[in-house]
This record gives sequence, C-alpha cells and structure tokens, in this order.
Amino acid sequence: MTTERLDIEWVRSEGERLRRWGRWGAEDGKGALNLLSEQRVLDAVSTVRLGKVISLAMPFGSEGPMPDQGRYNPKLTMVEVGNQDLPGGFQYADDTLFMSMQGATQWDALSHAFYDGVMWNGHTVSESLDERGTSANSVTSFRDGVVGRGVLIDVARHLGVDCLDDNYAVGPELLDDVLAAQATEIHDGDIALVRTGRVGRAVREGAFPFETFIMASPGLSVRCADWLVRNDVAAVAADNVAVEVTTSEAEGAMMPLHMICQRDAGIVFGELFDLEVLAEVCSEERRWTFLLVAPPLPVTGAVGGPVNPIAIL
Repeated sequence: MTTERLDIEWVRSEGERLRRWGRWGAEDGKGALNLLSEQRVLDAVSTVRLGKVISLAMPFGSEGPMPDQGRYNPKLTMVEVGNQDLPGGFQYADDTLFMSMQGATQWDALSHAFYDGVMWNGHTVSESLDERGTSANSVTSFRDGVVGRGVLIDVARHLGVDCLDDNYAVGPELLDDVLAAQATEIHDGDIALVRTGRVGRAVREGAFPFETFIMASPGLSVRCADWLVRNDVAAVAADNVAVEVTTSEAEGAMMPLHMICQRDAGIVFGELFDLEVLAEVCSEERRWTFLLVAPPLPVTGAVGGPVNPIAIL
C-alpha cells in the first residue's frame, strides 16, 4: 500500500496524469461509456443464463435517503384520485413527482463534478452551466443507455460483514483481492458495481442519518482512480451515497475521486444502488457477471439522472 501524502496537490497531479480529454472526440460527453461497443454489449448478453431479472434501485420514497435540504427525497403527489364523473363511468388517477435528480438511485453525468472552473473534456463551467441546465456533458449524452457486462465486486461479503464500517476506504488492492476470491476478471468496458452494504443496511433499518449515511459513508479510496482507468472500466456504481468514501482522504480536497474520475478521466458514477438481492443471487450461483441495463431518465440539460438499473443473469 502506498505511503505517499494525499492532498490537493496530489489530486491535481493524479488528475493530470489520468486525464483523457479528447480520447473520444472534442465534443464527447459520454467519456468511458464509449467503451461499451456493440461487441461489448453482445458479450454482456452472452452472460445471461437464468433469465433472472433483478432491480438494483432503492425505494424512491419520501423518507430517504436525502436530508431534504439541498437535495430532496422523492415526493409523490396525487393530482387526480379517481373521483371524476365522466362519460361511461370512466375514471383515472394521475400523479406528479418532485425530487432531486440525485435523490435516489442515479447516474452522475460528467457535468456533475468538476474543479477549477473546468469540467470533462475541457468545457468551461461558466460557458456551459447555468440555472437552466448544462449545454455540455449532460445526462442525455448517454440516453441510449448504460448497457454492458456488469461485474459485482462484493467487498462486504469478502470481508465477512453485512456492511463496511463508517469511513472505510476500499483501496485498489482490496478490489483485486475480491475479484481473485470470486474467480472473476475485470475486462475493458465492464461496469463495476462495488458492494459496501451501506444502502442495504439503511433500507433494513429504515434510517438514513446524515452524520453517518452521507457524511461518513464507506466507499472507494481516491487511490482507486488509477485502478479504474488502468482497467478501462466503462462506469462504476456502488451502494452508497457517493461511490467514494465521503470523509476525504486528501487534505484540502472534497470528493477527490469525483474530481479525478469525472472531470479528468471521464468515468460516470452510479450512486445509491441497492445490491443486496444481486449479491445473494451471485453468491448462490457462484457467478458475479451479468447483463446490466441501466439507462438514465433523459432530462434535457440535467447533470444527473434517476435510474432503475436492471441486472439480468
């Protein structure tokens, strides 16, 4: 394990080292999702053997996981409740939904996190983003979906716990250890799903305390940026609020893995995935790869998109 000092200077240096601006074109907004070629989709389809379909979405409800300040939980309001007097006795119900785009299971677009006034592919924030939305790197850049081979990296099960401890940082060495124990290889263009157990714990407890669920969440170490780029991962998702550990490992930096991966390396993050059922099935089948179908809601100009990810084994 590295003993190098992690601070904002290291983050900027690592971001420059791993930067992939222009790799997929000057106007690209998909980043590493471009690795999901037609052949990689066909390879993913070939993993389907059982026809078993599993949703990886957590409940979209008003009780969590957000603090309802800054980010707001999904709130359903019925605007029609079937009390109409219409020809032939016809009646109907209609509803509306108010929520933050990052209020439950969702993908971050590459316009979501940035630093020094510049986002993915060198777009300046001042020229691309305002209260109406973003003109660069919107979630609609990958409206055709996130479809490919998903690989579950079940860190919590590997360590023999239901949920990792608060502030636990999963390093790249541990990711390799888990994959080896699962006899699973990560291929270029794979979508990595990392299980910490945190969303599962919160759903079981019916509680999303701000101090722990959000501010002290276990997750990936900033040192995993190199691992994600080196393995040409198409996207990474986790069952926590931010993919990365939310207590920053780098002095003077906030969300350093977001900074490097989203702004410099072009890696889309999936957050608040519920991996509990998938983990049980993968363990029973002794197989941790599957077809993942997870298109975001294509809201024009949005920097994130709610999603109901589907794993098909």
